[in-house]
Amino acid sequence: MEGFDNIVVGAGLNGLVAANYLAKAGKKVLVLERRAIAGGQAVTESFGKDFQVDALHAGGQLRPDIVSDLGLAHPTTVSEPLISILPDGRQLRLSADADEQTLASIRAFSQRDAERWPEFVAFMGQASAFLDAAYRTPMPRLPHVTLAEGWPLAKLALKLRRLGSKDMFRVIRAMPMSALELTEEWFESDALRAAVASVAINGHTLGPMSAGTGYALMHNWLNRGGPGHRRVEGGTGRIAEALVGGLKARGGELRLSSAVKTVLVENQRALGVRLANGEEILAQTVISAADPRHSLLDLIGAPELPPEFVWAAQSIKMRGAVAKVHLLTDSNHGLPNGTLVMAPSVRYLERAYDAAKYGEMSTQPYLEITSSGRVVSLHFQFAPYALRQGNWEQQRAQLESCAIDTAAAAFPQLKSAIREIKSLTPLDLEKTYGLTEGDLNHGQLILDQMFFMRPIPGWSNHKTPIDGFYLCGNGLHAGGGLSGASGRNAARAVLKAN
Repeated sequence: MEGFDNIVVGAGLNGLVAANYLAKAGKKVLVLERRAIAGGQAVTESFGKDFQVDALHAGGQLRPDIVSDLGLAHPTTVSEPLISILPDGRQLRLSADADEQTLASIRAFSQRDAERWPEFVAFMGQASAFLDAAYRTPMPRLPHVTLAEGWPLAKLALKLRRLGSKDMFRVIRAMPMSALELTEEWFESDALRAAVASVAINGHTLGPMSAGTGYALMHNWLNRGGPGHRRVEGGTGRIAEALVGGLKARGGELRLSSAVKTVLVENQRALGVRLANGEEILAQTVISAADPRHSLLDLIGAPELPPEFVWAAQSIKMRGAVAKVHLLTDSNHGLPNGTLVMAPSVRYLERAYDAAKYGEMSTQPYLEITSSGRVVSLHFQFAPYALRQGNWEQQRAQLESCAIDTAAAAFPQLKSAIREIKSLTPLDLEKTYGLTEGDLNHGQLILDQMFFMRPIPGWSNHKTPIDGFYLCGNGLHAGGGLSGASGRNAARAVLKAN
């Protein structure tokens, strides 16, 4: 049995970021990935000839401080505008630059809103900066906070105070608000409110009238760098490639097609892992980049954990409701470049969410559409993991038809341009990508699962009841998206403890 200082379970971005930090510190690191491709959610993979696709995320970027710390050759990213496609044929173009093209686009709907947009962008910039600082701050295990744990929180509070009293209260007040309430305070045009609200609900099983979507808006705005995506030249998989290259350059090891079946535990301490093929590998610490529920209940197992902790892990809210429909076309699809959204009104978005609440796939979905050459990708909300009637193999054809029909209503050329279709249902997200209940965030970003309550109240510092077993995935504080922040924080916690 070969021994390592650290074993990282899962080669998603957080797992690879954690492994790079540990290898940089001189640790002997092994990353184990169940799939034959590294990257987790940041994968660019082939679904056939000329059918190369960013499977789950249309864009992303590691946090700049991570890129700097690790000296990575991060691939070039390009910020795209968000373009809301309206039923009357008009388009609303939004960017964080508040350039004249954006202002002119908003002005066509409301002169007042065009005047307020630069101030709103500045506010979102301040909110994002605070959230970024919060994501760099380790969350203590409340209610027992040591002086060492409290000092980073004090510095975070000081940063919030430096925003000034007006903006400080704006940021704090906006977090628990709904996207509807927040956008109503800023704008009078329903088209603009809906476009901004679509950013808030993207990837979440929430509607724009749900409490806490103000926080979700800040989170997504931070990760995107504005309303539209940061598209990665060559595909989002290039980010994972940079991290794999950095890991190998530091002497770390990556093994693909190596599924971890269980974590070896003795006397409440992790000793290593057992693979699906029966191989056992020892390590001083094991760090899981999988979602908390799978990590704790499957890799560790309920018998090794306190009963109340098992109950808390079982209660983590996943509730995935995202599907993907990728289209290979003959290039004559008629779509403009950018992040296109089908979000004509706030009520439309809320009705789309209503279907998921009752276990039904929305027949009038919120779509986000991106294109790259011949490939058109449709991000579909809302498609609940747990269907009230039928199953996802039965509903796959309906999902594809609904997504294509909704997009073709605005782009009539699309249907005739389609040559191949590859859909990913919430069940596919679970089976293929290891996302429990198809949840991209490893646990919904909602008010009772944020900051020191993520993933479980009292266990927000990456540690678990099993000594030497840590969590570093999207389900931890700072997780959600492709930033790598929770992987960085976990590696620091491991290094501090060892």
